[in-house]
Amino acid sequence: MRVLVTGHAGYIGCVLVPMLLESGHEVAGLDACYFEDCTVGDGPPEVPSWRMDVRDVNPEHLEGFDAVVHLAALSNDPLGDLNPECTFDINHRGTVRVARAAKAAGVTRFLVSSSCSLYGAHGDDYIDETAAFRPVTPYGEAKVLAERDVSSLADDDFSPTFLRNATAYGWSPRLRGDLVLNNLTGYAYATGEVFMKSDGSPWRPLVHIEDISRAFVAALEAPREVVHNLAVNVGRTEENYRIAEVAAIVEEVVPGSRVVLAESARPDARNYRVNCDRLAETLPAFRPQWTVRRGAEELAQSYARFGLTKDQLVGPVYQRIAHIRRLLDEEYLDPMLRWRARHPVGVGVARG
Repeated sequence: MRVLVTGHAGYIGCVLVPMLLESGHEVAGLDACYFEDCTVGDGPPEVPSWRMDVRDVNPEHLEGFDAVVHLAALSNDPLGDLNPECTFDINHRGTVRVARAAKAAGVTRFLVSSSCSLYGAHGDDYIDETAAFRPVTPYGEAKVLAERDVSSLADDDFSPTFLRNATAYGWSPRLRGDLVLNNLTGYAYATGEVFMKSDGSPWRPLVHIEDISRAFVAALEAPREVVHNLAVNVGRTEENYRIAEVAAIVEEVVPGSRVVLAESARPDARNYRVNCDRLAETLPAFRPQWTVRRGAEELAQSYARFGLTKDQLVGPVYQRIAHIRRLLDEEYLDPMLRWRARHPVGVGVARG
């Protein structure tokens, strides 16, 4: 297929695009490039691409593509809280704009990178795709609205699929230090402390970005009727953990580290334990390969390889919200996260 990936130069896109190319697809990208100076190693793969905000996409940009994989979004709850209206503008209305443009351009397959965050506050019991939405953040609310409105576009000629990713982790050339396993492992490597900001009681499903990418490839290549207007939780049912359990794994993986609880640690309202059986049943080509323990080992080894420091891991290079705040403070972005001026590239690049 000829596939356009929005957010192709981001955390997941840098891993997904090579998989699509290896599977024989022709790939192009579209990215607002907020994080182009937040690179570790060689950077994202080179494919034909547009430097463009999803809020500016029109049908002519999508003509000739068989499928759109829509990854582009403000990427987590704290970043979403920074400016809730901007979160809805990009993650909800921007997603719907891209979907409508794709449909008008004759694109038949539209894969949405959704999130288990839309389940929000659910307790300790396993939930599946039929569970009620109880989002507790603008990020989660925007994902609910995006699914609702894109789903309404489905017809015989336009087939959306919604991949509700579990909490991601893993190494990428566009590393995110703000994800729970990446963050805990980074602190442990850089400081010797597995630093927990919550009390560790909430449940989370976790999934490696390579396995997220495998799910997208499997959904893209599945028969249309199997995935038409379908939502699937992306992860493995057995890979649900309390955050305290994740911290204990990191403590075991990183020599000399110990779990430390922040003085301000409180329970997190986000609490969900997710059943992912539909993914395995619907897409037998999906073959997940990662566990949290193996992911922590990969991250610790990669941090050591590049000699990443605490300042890098918790500062504006690899923390999404800190980086966006820096671009706002330096007036490269306006309050709605539109570019005022081109940001100089290369400030945060680490080579190894």
